[in-house]
Amino acid sequence: MAYGLTKSLMLIPSIDLQGGAVVQLVQGERLAIKDDDVFRWVRRFAAFPKVQVIDLDAAMGTGDNLTLVRQIAGLLSCRVGGGIRTVARAQDVLAAGAQQIIVGSAIFKGGQPNLAFARQLSDAVGASRVIAAVDSRGGRVVVDGWKTALPITAVEAVGALEPYCGEFLYTHVDTEGLMGGSNREAILAVRGATSKRVTAAGGITTQQEIDDLDALGVDAVVGMAIYTGKLDLPSAPDLPDTAIPPTS
Repeated sequence: MAYGLTKSLMLIPSIDLQGGAVVQLVQGERLAIKDDDVFRWVRRFAAFPKVQVIDLDAAMGTGDNLTLVRQIAGLLSCRVGGGIRTVARAQDVLAAGAQQIIVGSAIFKGGQPNLAFARQLSDAVGASRVIAAVDSRGGRVVVDGWKTALPITAVEAVGALEPYCGEFLYTHVDTEGLMGGSNREAILAVRGATSKRVTAAGGITTQQEIDDLDALGVDAVVGMAIYTGKLDLPSAPDLPDTAIPPTS
C-alpha cells in the first residue's frame, strides 16, 4: 500500500486552482493561501489514490486553468471539477487522464436539478465517472460559485440526481475553510439519502474527523488543514522530475 496510507485512504487532498496557482479560499471568497508552485503539490500528493482538482476560475466563470488541469490529470489519480458545463468539456478532461469529473452548477436549472443534462452527461461518459456536487449553505443548495441559493435542500437534490451519477460530493459551505470541523448531522443526512458513495468537504481538519467519517462510509476532502500544516500527512515519494512539466 502506498507509503503507509493505511489511515489516509479515505482522505482526498484538494488542489484548487485560481490564476495558475494553488489557492485556498475561506467559504469560496477570501483568499487565505496562494502558492504559485502547483507541481510541488502534485508531487506531494502523487501517492494518494484519489486527489481532487478544482478549477475555481472556470467554476466562477472568470477564465480557466485547463492547460494545468490537463497536465495534472495526466500525473495524478484525480477527479476534476470546475466549469464542467458541457459533455465536450467532461470528455476533454477525462481524455486527459482524469478518473472522474465533478459537475455542480450545470446539473441545476430553474432552481431544480437539471435532470435532462444529468442524463445526457451520464449517457455520454458513464454514470460511474460522474460525481454530482451538491453544495449547501444555510440549509439550501448553492450554485454559481456558492453565490446563488436554490429553493431545495441537499437531501432533495441527491434523491433526484442519484440515477445519473456514481458518487456525490457534499460540501458544507458554512464551515468551508474555517478549520473548525464540518457538520456531521448534515453529512449524515446526505449519506442516508443515497446508496451511492459520498465524499464530504467543508471544515474537515483532524484525522479523528476523517476516521469518524470513514466509519460511516464517507470519504473526506481536505484542503486548508493540509496547506496550513494543521493536518500532518505521512511523507511520500515525489514523482520523478521527468514526469513534471517544465515551468513556463
